[in-house]
This record gives sequence, C-alpha cells and structure tokens, in this order.
Amino acid sequence: MLLKFFNETFTWFMIFILLINMQQRKYPHGNRKKKAVLVIGSLYLTIYILVILTGTTGLPLWTEWIALAIGVILFIIFRKSCFPFKRKCQNCGKKLKFDEWLGIDENLCTDCYYEKHPDEKKKEEEKKPRTEEQRRDEMKSAERVDDIDWDLWEAEERCTLCYIVDKESNKILLIEKKRGMGTGYLNGPGGHIELEETSVEAAIRETKEETGLDVDNLRNMGRLRFQFKEGTSMVGYIFYTETFSGELKECDEAKPGWYELSALDYSRMWEDDRLWLPAMLEGKIIDGYFIFDNDNNMLDYKLDVQDPPKEDDD
Repeated sequence: MLLKFFNETFTWFMIFILLINMQQRKYPHGNRKKKAVLVIGSLYLTIYILVILTGTTGLPLWTEWIALAIGVILFIIFRKSCFPFKRKCQNCGKKLKFDEWLGIDENLCTDCYYEKHPDEKKKEEEKKPRTEEQRRDEMKSAERVDDIDWDLWEAEERCTLCYIVDKESNKILLIEKKRGMGTGYLNGPGGHIELEETSVEAAIRETKEETGLDVDNLRNMGRLRFQFKEGTSMVGYIFYTETFSGELKECDEAKPGWYELSALDYSRMWEDDRLWLPAMLEGKIIDGYFIFDNDNNMLDYKLDVQDPPKEDDD
C-alpha cells in the first residue's frame, strides 16, 4: 500500500521540491531554508528507498510501516534543519509574505531584516536600476566631473557672459557683482536667458542693463557647464565682441569698469576663469565642465579648448 502511494507521488513530489528550490535561488538571504528543502527531499527519498527494499525483499507488508516510522524518526531528529519556516515575523509579529516565509532565514519581514542588516539594504539598492530622476539627484552631489552623465544632465539655469574688448586701449570690460551669486567677483556682463530669447539676444540685453553699453557683432566663443553641490546647475554661453557704443552706467546689480588685459587680477574672479578666459581672449573656442562646492570652491573640472573653425577663402 505504501509502495503504491510512493510510486504515484514520488515524481510530483520531487518536481515540487525542485521548483521550490529554484524559487529560493532568487532570494539572497535564505541559504538555511534552501538546505531545509533539500533535506526534506532527501528524507522523502530515503523513506521511498526503504519502502522499496521492504517490498523487493519479500518482507511482510507491515514492515513498510517500520520504514515509514524510521523516516518519521529521522524527520524528528533533523526537525530544526527540515522546518525553519515561521508564519510570522520574529521581530514585529507581522504575517510574512510568501517570499519572506520562503527566503529569509531569520523569519523576518523585509523591513525588519533591512533594519537589522543596513549594509544588505545598501547592497540591494545598488543593484537596482536607477531611474533618470534618481541619477539626476545623484549628480547634484557629485564631486568629480566624471561622476556626472553629462548627456543626462540638465541645467536649471541658462545664462550668458559677454566680454567686450577695446583694442585701442587694450582693455576689457568687466563688472563687479554687487549682489547675488558671486557678489564681489569680477566677471563679464551677463545674466539669465529669458524663455522668449535667444542666447545672443539675452547677452545684448544683459550687457545693456548692467553696463549701459550697446553691443553688436557678438561671436559665440563656447559653453560652460556648472554643477554646485547645493544643487544649482547652470550652463553659460560665452560671447566676445569689439563692437560697442554708449557710456558706462552703474546699476543696482553691477559696477562696470575697464581693466588692463595684460594685468587681469584673477584672484578677484571665479576659479574657473583663469583656466579658460586667457584662451578665449586669444580666439579659442571653450567647452568646459566644472564642479563647485557650496562655498564657491572649484572641486573638479574638464576643459576642451579648440581653435575656431576656419573661414572659407571664397
């Protein structure tokens, strides 16, 4: 009778054990429970072999029950190894989900497990694919240029810088910021690009507002990207011109003035200026990436300086 029962159920039981074990392989915190399922399968196989032996050796049918009893005794002996499964979390008492019941050795719900093993939670989070929003948030705290995916990076602010050079006096027009970001620094006139403006239109407007001068024949000299650790991100478009008219006027935001090109005081400027401004004044095209901390200190940069495209002779 027992032999018939085992013959009919053996294949299905072993398939069930195999499927459960395959499911458990998905869970990283259940090695003990994986072994338990294998032990249960091994005990079942042991009982089946004992039943087969009693049937093939001509022993009385009641000896099958002895074989079954031996299996039960083995199960009792190895009960801790065979059944480490609990229905409720051993910490908070919450009913365990199927994957928690099957896959976490300590019989804890996921929240309690990660509370007990914070390092494991960190590892699991690192394995998860990050969304674009998460990657952008991570870039806000980057300390190195290479830590930022610049194809994904987006500037919150779009700005212009316009450098005016008077070739006759060999001087450059700079403004001293009186308020806002970079207060006290020397910089080229410029500011935010409005939604309805092009970068050239914004450069002309901002220069007029901050210096009183009208400018024309602006040359695009490149682009600067800035990421600040407090979260601010901006892109600045650089323009150069030698064509201007009007009289200098001070405004609430800036105090304009002419400065000798041969004696520029870079200590009064942003740290990045000394890296690219001399090359730009020589006619080079600038492509820059800069990381600043919350105290306006430059942490890292990447700079590409190229010759301007050659004009056709035709």
